[in-house]
Amino acid sequence: MTDDHSHFWEERWQSIIDASPLRRRRKGGAEAMGRWDKMAADFAQRTADPTAAEKRRRTVAWMTDRGALPDGARVLDIGAGPGNWSLLLAEAGARVTALEPSGAMVDILKGRMAEQGISAISTDQRTWQAVDLARDGWEGAFDLVFASMTPGIDGPANLRKMMAASKGHCYLSAFSGLGWHQWYGTLWRELFAETLDGHPGDIIHPFNLVYAMGYRPELRFDFWQRENRMSRDKAIADFTTHLEGFTDLTDALRDKVAAFVDQRCENGHFVDERRACQGMMLWSVNQKIHDPTEDLQ
Repeated sequence: MTDDHSHFWEERWQSIIDASPLRRRRKGGAEAMGRWDKMAADFAQRTADPTAAEKRRRTVAWMTDRGALPDGARVLDIGAGPGNWSLLLAEAGARVTALEPSGAMVDILKGRMAEQGISAISTDQRTWQAVDLARDGWEGAFDLVFASMTPGIDGPANLRKMMAASKGHCYLSAFSGLGWHQWYGTLWRELFAETLDGHPGDIIHPFNLVYAMGYRPELRFDFWQRENRMSRDKAIADFTTHLEGFTDLTDALRDKVAAFVDQRCENGHFVDERRACQGMMLWSVNQKIHDPTEDLQ
């Protein structure tokens, strides 16, 4: 019964992924890494906000309280970025493997490690998709496999792979609802005549699958809003860098982005008001609900 349920939710999630314009247009390989390299410094600065840092500390405390971070825990941080989470987990006493394919992100992380005198983090500059658990000796190797807002967990296969790497707990966070679609959706429609309905990475999809597999993740939600006031040129750069991951940046496209920004500028500034909800789920791979119907087979 559990296998039937999980197969249903796996197929459902995959069908949403396959129908998504984002996944259909998303670039991979060196082009994708180049985009993340360009975003690294700005991303590190934005996520260093004291409010965001305090929320991260509360999340680490939650995981510790649930037994996900035993003394000397070995942790895999998938999509570690500039190290916001890896550094906190190392401070909590964990030995962290920071998996991050962007060289610019890794450079920032290493710089922060040096500044803070932290040595309990090893970096691995690969994508999650490139990891082979058996070859790398990562099957059931980590007390906690951690993935926060990362494109690494991009569907059912990589979620199952995440669980296979854990001998204790898994943590996954993702947008709940439209997320950044609300900020880029209008421009996307103008450029591609497509609507960004739903979100293939919404937290509900991995939650449904993990639940159907017989686990009972603890699910929390965090609502936040932020106002970004940017210069015209900074706003154009922000939109074009995002779009670079999905299409070629032709002169015509750049002109359309500039016109879009100009229509929304006041006194030379573009105000970006962002509201979103983030879902966070934590579960033990060792706590699975027994399905009594299995005894009847």
